[in-house]
Amino acid sequence: MNWAPVLTIVGLLGACLVALVLVQLARREAEAVRRRATEDVATIKEETRTKLADAERREQRLEEREQVLAQDRGELESLERRTRERVDALVAAERSAGRVVADAERSAARTLAEAEAKARAELESVAGLSAEEARAQLVERMTAEARNDAAAQVRRADAQARRTAEARARRIVATAVQRLAVPTSSQSAITVVPLPSEEMKGRIIGKEGRNIRSFESLTGVNVLVDETPDAVVLSCFDPERREAAQVALEALMADGRIQPQRIEAAYKEALAAVEERTEAAGGDAAERAGVRGLHPDLVHTLGRLRLRTSYGQNVLEHLVETSLVAGAIAAEIGADVDVTKRGALLHDIGKALTAEQQGTHAALGAELARRCGESAAVVNAIASHHDEVPAETVEAVLVQASDAISAARPGARREELDQYVERIDKLEALVAEHPGVRRALAMSAGHEVRVVVEPNEVDDAALPGLATAIARHIEQDLTYPGEIKVTVVRELRASATAG
Repeated sequence: MNWAPVLTIVGLLGACLVALVLVQLARREAEAVRRRATEDVATIKEETRTKLADAERREQRLEEREQVLAQDRGELESLERRTRERVDALVAAERSAGRVVADAERSAARTLAEAEAKARAELESVAGLSAEEARAQLVERMTAEARNDAAAQVRRADAQARRTAEARARRIVATAVQRLAVPTSSQSAITVVPLPSEEMKGRIIGKEGRNIRSFESLTGVNVLVDETPDAVVLSCFDPERREAAQVALEALMADGRIQPQRIEAAYKEALAAVEERTEAAGGDAAERAGVRGLHPDLVHTLGRLRLRTSYGQNVLEHLVETSLVAGAIAAEIGADVDVTKRGALLHDIGKALTAEQQGTHAALGAELARRCGESAAVVNAIASHHDEVPAETVEAVLVQASDAISAARPGARREELDQYVERIDKLEALVAEHPGVRRALAMSAGHEVRVVVEPNEVDDAALPGLATAIARHIEQDLTYPGEIKVTVVRELRASATAG
């Protein structure tokens, strides 16, 4: 059997079935599309109708708003018209009122001027003064009152400043003095030389006193060999001789050979080393005072003061001490520390020149400092420390104050007993010369004097004048170290006995 035609027919039938299925599916999809299109068209129409209705409502509202705006515009134009009319009326009224006010002011001014002139005339006739004279008196009275008020304020401010300044000055001076590490000086005409052993005394004396006689005749210094253990005393009022003898004796003891020939050689060596000792003393003083860059001539001249004393106080030690005090005070108040310390260290340098040149030590020292290139401030501090010339700087005043502190502090200076008693007696007798003085008592080693006056002869108002007069009298007729405080006491006593 031939199956080919059968298979062909079956294939055609299958294709037809497939085509029918596809057509059916296409019809279904077309129907679905048609339905969706219909629904979309209906939706679009509904939206369109809604939007048209909204547009119509908006248009109606806009027409209503335009009508309202037109009505408001008409009302505004009417209001503007009425306002303009009112403004014009007010301007006209203001102009009229201004003319009236101006006329009234002119009339009032004329009336016031006439009344013022009449009142001034009546016042002048009653007071007997013209207006200018009255004004001058009033100005003078007001000026006097203002001047009195200003003077009172100045006095109060000055008193407050003095209290504050005095307290601060005490604190600064106390702080500066507390920082010192310089020993007190005392007058001495002897030098104690320690010995390495008691046996050295015999060598110094020599056989039958030959060595000690040779030493004393050569040096001009007395050698006291007493019962003091391990020490001998060199006595001489010439400090230069005493220093040379001390140096020679120390060299002899170090060498161990003490005989006339060695004594002469050691003394020559001691004399030859004077300049070396002078330079060393000057350099050491400048270093202890903290002063740098001094001219060599100034250093040498300072060293010459190592053997000079004033009221028992070594001058070179006094200069170092004054420089330390001045530098401390300058640092406390903010002054130039270097200038202050240099001026204080050199303020008495002229004392090394007074035996060779004419003039005061302040003037000679200032001239030497000027020649050695010191600044004008340092030169003025030296020249003015005894008020021979005016002090031009704060540093110069600090040098004066520090000089007084170093000279007047306890232990700095001393006198021989006879000189001290004579000075105290003279001080009391000088004060007793003043009228009204009942008794004068010297206190604090002559640095203060208490004066008791007769209350019937001297009243309270006269006490300050009497104290000043006594102080001036002491300054003129008495030589003294440091300062002397004068205190005048007036006391009136009354007593009665009830029986």
